[in-house]
Amino acid sequence: MAYVDHAFSISDEDMMMENTYTVNNRPPIKEIALAVSLLVFGSIGMILGIIMASYKVGGDRTHGVFFTILGSILFIPGFYYTRIAYYAYKGYKGFSFSTIPPV
Repeated sequence: MAYVDHAFSISDEDMMMENTYTVNNRPPIKEIALAVSLLVFGSIGMILGIIMASYKVGGDRTHGVFFTILGSILFIPGFYYTRIAYYAYKGYKGFSFSTIPPV
């Protein structure tokens, strides 16, 4: 008689529960909108910060450096999640909308 590992066997209960696990790969609209807005505002913040630092808006370069740092803090996660959403939309291997965390 052959050895049967019951820990990995399929029973009738497993077959009934199979319909509860559906793959939902719809694009998360709110999360993508947040990622794109972070990307846009981060880019604007970095550009304005560089302009402010070069022309000494506000009296010194500190305001421009602050805006550049703030813009880069917004830009990095916005770029990361926008890139994931774009690659998942295009269907690249290894990218899925499920890797974008919910808001």
